[in-house]
Parts: sequence; C-alpha cells; structure tokens
Amino acid sequence: MRRLLLCAVCVCLPVALGATVLIPIEFRELVTVSTAIVHGRVADVHAEWTDGRRNVETLVTVEAREYLKGDLGSSVTVRVPGGQIGRYRTVFIGAPEFLVDDEVVLFLKGRAIVGLSQGAFRVEPDARTGRPMVVSPMVMSVDDSAQRVVRGDARRRPVAIEVFRETVRQILAGGGR
Repeated sequence: MRRLLLCAVCVCLPVALGATVLIPIEFRELVTVSTAIVHGRVADVHAEWTDGRRNVETLVTVEAREYLKGDLGSSVTVRVPGGQIGRYRTVFIGAPEFLVDDEVVLFLKGRAIVGLSQGAFRVEPDARTGRPMVVSPMVMSVDDSAQRVVRGDARRRPVAIEVFRETVRQILAGGGR
C-alpha cells in the first residue's frame, strides 16, 4: 500500500523538462545583429572547465584575414559551449565544432557566435577549381522577402567567397531593412 501511495505521489509531482530549440535565423538578421564578421583561420582550439568543473567550454582562436563588419584585432578568441577534456565531454546541441587550420567566417556579437552553428560558416576550396567557397550557407536573400529554411534544400549550394562578401556588403549598405 505504501509503495502504491509513493508511486501516486511521484506521478503527481511536477517535473521540469528542458530542451534546446534552435530557431533558424535569416541571413539578413544574422548580418545586422552581429557586431563583427570575421573571415580567418582557426589558430587554436582548447577546452576549459566552467561552473566549478561541471561543464566544458571550448575556446577557439581565429587569426583574422579580414573583417566584413567591425574589427576585433588581428586575432579573436570566442567561447563555444561544449567540448572535451580527457574522458569528460560536454555536448551542447547546435554548437559548432572547430579544428586547427579550419578556414571560417564567424558572425559575432561580442565574443560569442551568433546563433551557434548558424553563425559559423566553413570556407573550403572547390574540388575542381580550388577557388574558396563558403559551404552550406543559410538563406542569403538580399531582398525583403521572407524565406523558409528547409533541411536539404537543393538551392543551398556552396557560394564563392567573393559572392558571400558582396552579399554581406549589400545587406550592410541597405541598413539591414
């Protein structure tokens, strides 16, 4: 009888549930809310304990090649939630992962990446031409039309870095309307 009563009490107690929800950000908004947009190469990646050894964060240092917006100096270090120290690993859904020598374009607000993975674009050479391409960009409309972000959308192809730069400049010139 006591077990039944205990089970009934446990079932009736409110339970706090937590979840991570990533809301897609439009490219125009990504550009306008960022205080700095840096194109560069990852020079260092290392993890550190936070919250009294309860969580791990990764510090990513990027050597800046150019700033498309703002200027944080010749190198910038950003904190990314999650990472691994020895056998201990903290996983944060939506957080980008980096390796030394990755070429990236990061959209920053202060020293944080805007929108987690949505604000971290990889730059890789095209297999045929060797030309630097921004891989899997988000929707990059420069007009005022609303667009849906669709997983696996065939229109999301690699874009030449020059086209990517120009798109950012057009949005900045338009005042981010």
